[in-house]
Amino acid sequence: MNEAHIHLILNHIPILFPIVAGMVLIIGFFTKSELLKRTSYFILIISSIIAIPTFSSGEEAEEIVEELRQISHRIIHIHEELAEKFILISHLTGLIALFALWASWKKKAFATWNGIILLICIIALSTFGVLTGNSGGDINHPEFNLQDAEHEAHE
Repeated sequence: MNEAHIHLILNHIPILFPIVAGMVLIIGFFTKSELLKRTSYFILIISSIIAIPTFSSGEEAEEIVEELRQISHRIIHIHEELAEKFILISHLTGLIALFALWASWKKKAFATWNGIILLICIIALSTFGVLTGNSGGDINHPEFNLQDAEHEAHE
């Protein structure tokens, strides 16, 4: 097993966990359950931690994939640029979630605002997660790019 395999195994976790955390957080707001809100914060923290080996293995996977002639370097570059933005948003969200977990645990008056801020972060993180995941899929699934290839051939 090489870094490309590891990257493919890990890459879904930081994309899917924030979506799950967002659903748990919304349910926590509606049910007024601090336990569910804290669970959501914990999921976001774990997701931001798992993003580190995912990103690192992506760097190594890039070295492997770049050696393949049929893979477009433009597609790899797009994926890498999106991944860099994604990991920054992931770490910011994880830090805010850590702060929110602390504020909830200490029953701070501003704890509810942390949850609202995190919902906004989750939307941004999920958006970049889907964009990053789709661009990674373009690397491994060239059939998704048939329409783009046909368009470029006509130009």
